[in-house]
Amino acid sequence: MRGQLIKRYFITGLLIWVPLVITGWVLSLIVNTLDQSLRLLPESFHPQSLVGFAIPGAGAVLTLLMIFLTGLLAANFIGQKLVGWWDKLLSRIPVVNSVYKSVKQVSDTLFAPNGNAFRKALLVQYPRQGSWTVAFLTGRPGGDIPRHLPGEYVSVYVPTTPNPTSGFFLMMPAQDVVELDMTVDEALKYIISMGVVAPPPHPHVVTRT
Repeated sequence: MRGQLIKRYFITGLLIWVPLVITGWVLSLIVNTLDQSLRLLPESFHPQSLVGFAIPGAGAVLTLLMIFLTGLLAANFIGQKLVGWWDKLLSRIPVVNSVYKSVKQVSDTLFAPNGNAFRKALLVQYPRQGSWTVAFLTGRPGGDIPRHLPGEYVSVYVPTTPNPTSGFFLMMPAQDVVELDMTVDEALKYIISMGVVAPPPHPHVVTRT
């Protein structure tokens, strides 16, 4: 009996500390990575030179500020002209051209406010008939592909567990895809937790996309 209590208390302690430690480690990794942006500043502008000691997270703040200011600049007429000029310049550089265009096309698709990428959580049969998994709608097949596909198809991304940044790109018949009444954040939590953290039920009826 005492041994079971000790085991129970130990597991309870693990359930409290493990998420805290992993969260701290991930945040520390992100902050340390973003702090590398301080290298863009002259040595005299580094926090250690200004206040006499290093300030953890200063690089993260600088990175977020740079992203915000870039977006603010690109939102006006002059900024759009500068962005267009920069795109044309990079498009004329061999090798850089192909990499930049590919990455820009993907980022524009994913982050465009009016885009459909990763806006819907889906339920699909994968990797075989009868096995179901959660996927995300990324759009519809383009280029010459629709000409070779009979009927209506959709493009989906099937993430792996517990790391959703890797996965599989599939084109599936629209009738075989079930649209879930679940937000993308809820679906990601469900995938990362390997089904342990189930999303709350919604009152709406599940429909097909």
